[in-house]
Amino acid sequence: MKRIAARALAVAVVVVAAGLVPAAAQVASPSASPSPSAAPPQIAFPGQYALAPTDWHFPVWPSSCTRFEGPERVACLEFVVDDYGRLARFAAANAAVGKKKPGETRVVFFGDSITDNWSKGGYGGFFPGKPYVNRGIGGQTTSQMLVRFRPDVLDLDPDVVVILAGTNDVAGNSGPIAPEAIEGNLASMAELAKAHGVRVVLASILPVADDKKDASGQPLIRTQGRPPATLRAINAWMADYARRNGFVYLDYATATSDPSGAFRADLNGDGLHPNAAGYAVMAPLAEKAIADALRAR
Repeated sequence: MKRIAARALAVAVVVVAAGLVPAAAQVASPSASPSPSAAPPQIAFPGQYALAPTDWHFPVWPSSCTRFEGPERVACLEFVVDDYGRLARFAAANAAVGKKKPGETRVVFFGDSITDNWSKGGYGGFFPGKPYVNRGIGGQTTSQMLVRFRPDVLDLDPDVVVILAGTNDVAGNSGPIAPEAIEGNLASMAELAKAHGVRVVLASILPVADDKKDASGQPLIRTQGRPPATLRAINAWMADYARRNGFVYLDYATATSDPSGAFRADLNGDGLHPNAAGYAVMAPLAEKAIADALRAR
């Protein structure tokens, strides 16, 4: 196993160092998400959520290592390769959740930074009073999420899983990938859930916008790395796939888009991630989708 990991690392070093990572990957977000507040995360019960450990000094997706040079780039790639799916992030939280209580309806929200941020301070709160579990990891792609689908979803025995993923694949966070492969990864997660008696909600990829600037005043060009036409095409596939397979399609995109199809300026914090107002729009849509999934049992 050590030989395999070493070989994977060597290949990754060569690919990144040689500049073979696609342009889309190189314009991916420099950070997983904005940080609007230093307030502590919302954790209503043991295991509901867990922040990334403070000793994680590198991002968790492969293309992020292009920002480093020399030994630091190698260290970043080693960090990613050592736990590609980041099973360590929620290992203790998963143990703390425990078995469902009688009559409890357990829902797992599974995704990337858009899910991850929902439990952080400054975003309006993650479904107060509901026994919902947050298993979002910022920056991750669908291939990384597949690796952790069993411990972070199936082993928690949820009644419903809400899957929100794909935008980071389009941006090339794990390297080049065809839309069909993204769709295949989403389908694999949905079909794994169905095989284990878990009801599936597939959430649309959110739109992006180029209306915000970074801390230095430079424009944040989100549409270059995440072409809106590609996002819309994956969402159209997702809606059709959900309909054909008896899953629920959760259409965040329509509710958060302006007339041009861009992420509404009042609902996003950086052209990519929702702000508190954005989550306030998304929450009731998620609740309805969960209710629809439970009724279909």
